[in-house]
Amino acid sequence: MQTSEKPLAGLRILLGVTASIAAYKTPQMIRDLQRAGAEIRVAMTDSAEQFVAPLALVNVSRHDVALDMFALDAQSGGSWHIHLAHWCDLMLIAPCSATTLARIAGGFADNAVSALALALPEKRPLLLAPAMDADMWQARATQRNVKLLSDDGVKFIGPEGGELASGLSGHGRLAALETIISELEQFHPVAPRDVKQPQTPASTPSESQAAQPERDIVAEALARPTFPLEDAAAADRMTAELEFEKMKKSGGLAPVAQHESLRGVNIVVSAGPTREKIDDVRYLTNHSSGKMGYALAAVAAARGATVTLVSGPTNLDTPDNVRRVDVESAADMFNAVMAEHGHADVCIMSAAVADFTPQQQSEGKIKKTDIDGNLKLELSRTQDILAALGEHKRPGQLVVGFALEAKDALANAQSKLECKNADMIVLNELNKSQSGFGGDDNTITLIRKGKEPQSFPPASKVACAEVILDAVGEMRGLDKNNK
Repeated sequence: MQTSEKPLAGLRILLGVTASIAAYKTPQMIRDLQRAGAEIRVAMTDSAEQFVAPLALVNVSRHDVALDMFALDAQSGGSWHIHLAHWCDLMLIAPCSATTLARIAGGFADNAVSALALALPEKRPLLLAPAMDADMWQARATQRNVKLLSDDGVKFIGPEGGELASGLSGHGRLAALETIISELEQFHPVAPRDVKQPQTPASTPSESQAAQPERDIVAEALARPTFPLEDAAAADRMTAELEFEKMKKSGGLAPVAQHESLRGVNIVVSAGPTREKIDDVRYLTNHSSGKMGYALAAVAAARGATVTLVSGPTNLDTPDNVRRVDVESAADMFNAVMAEHGHADVCIMSAAVADFTPQQQSEGKIKKTDIDGNLKLELSRTQDILAALGEHKRPGQLVVGFALEAKDALANAQSKLECKNADMIVLNELNKSQSGFGGDDNTITLIRKGKEPQSFPPASKVACAEVILDAVGEMRGLDKNNK
């Protein structure tokens, strides 16, 4: 095992991603493997797109993601799956679903991941990190496939025991990232790659031929262009347009996975900005789009929760199976949230509520001709919704807040957790890209009592909502166990 700071330095890993809720951890897994020195290429199944966006994996891995078996832009150099299978030192499928286990055990090559697994040369290890519900893992068919694959030399990492997406507990959780990395370390140092060379007639080479270095036909094939640049650009444009159409149909949010882990849980979510009236045509506000709060409401409802969304002014459609309460000002939002919190099991305050509001609000329109010199606004503090929820929190109720910080982010978020009596703070950092207001992606850090801060790479706001609600589920599980 390597003892250097980068125990996986030089290791080429082909990462397969399949349809499991644990796929949201994939960007962080790629980031951790890269920090350990590995080079990563990614393939994913079509169904895995429901849990993690391919674009997120492209951004983190810094390489294209193999997804469509028959995409023309993947055919550069011919048989792309053969070239990738020969490029890697090992293939890791994490998370590996029950369906993918069955595909590989049966020798099916009907998607990008299973085709690559089947194309691996004999000396390339295949490692599987299963993630599924406990009953699916223990099913006779699954265990039969596990035994068959183990007999064929496939190595399994996990699964681990704990709370599952279904709300039940048992073995089925994806192995911890540190466990996966530890298991990969044994494959260092990298064995020589058995790259197949083109066959030549059986004759004695000349001295000049013998002096020539061996050709790396895999590298050549991967680098060889097949289409003119303008054709590639047109394909990229078409892909972007298709993705945009899919986003428009979903109200700007990625598809949400359906399962029942929060059935029977009442959740109140606040979202969007507030508007603090100056006169009838002017107001103070901020750049919040409301997308993070709407994603939280959508994911919670998809998990079976009863969801009330208290929303400031936005242009977003109400998520399916969500009750929406529209408000305008910080005072309106305070009153609406406090009216709802009494029956809530979880309160998630993601709205960007104004800290100050004008002391005097004018009727009609303030005209310049009515003002002598500059217009002066006197502002008063608004009521602190998160602090009020923390003060009136009943036993077993969870309160989650958001913090957007520019300096001393972790310290300020930790202070907010304590002084507001919250159970978790979701930290956004203003100076980080893909963080905070506006976009479809977010970069979050979870701050919880008694735990180290947990940072995540940039991901879609739906993926961030999955992470946040997973943490909520864990905290509720701890509460139940303590009772």
